[in-house]
Amino acid sequence: MTANSEADTPKGAAEPRPASNISTGPEPRLALFIATAAGLGYIPVAPGTWGSVLGVTLAWANIFVANTNLRLSTIPANSSWSDRAPEANFLINECVLALVVAVLGLWAADRAAKHLGQKDPQRIVIDEVSGQLIAFLGLLTAGPLPHYWKYLLLSFILFRVFDIWKPFPARQAESLPGGWGIMADDWVAGVYAAIGLSIARSLGL
Repeated sequence: MTANSEADTPKGAAEPRPASNISTGPEPRLALFIATAAGLGYIPVAPGTWGSVLGVTLAWANIFVANTNLRLSTIPANSSWSDRAPEANFLINECVLALVVAVLGLWAADRAAKHLGQKDPQRIVIDEVSGQLIAFLGLLTAGPLPHYWKYLLLSFILFRVFDIWKPFPARQAESLPGGWGIMADDWVAGVYAAIGLSIARSLGL
């Protein structure tokens, strides 16, 4: 999402749709559902932040699943792999989830933007969901899953900072065509946040 998209558009105001760009085809309901993150994009106040919150929620659910899988596991208690089973489950699931959301988001954002007649509509927030999920990949060396809450919070803060700041090449990525321009800058912000999260973990924060 563009750096000033949330700041420039009055909250709750109708977004302009150039007549020449308005789609005349049927409404792409599935694409809009995905692109707006099940309707979060229609929240009038800080929709991008709510998209990030969904990303955090998905990561929390991932932690719950990873711990559940560990409790149901038949791996011997003295196995070195069992000691890292929660992390392994979390990271494998996170990689798959991040990839699926990125691919679906790319398709949905492109379709939705064309339908809405805008390059990067404010209501499209799947890019924030995708970037936030990428940020959690910085937990590659994190400790036991029950203590991940502080990293969930830190990852959220880091991603929001980088998403707003848009360090190189995030801002340049916005010029990419279609869904790429909507998604790529948040992917870059997610990578920066992942690096920051990894550094914080290595410092024992």
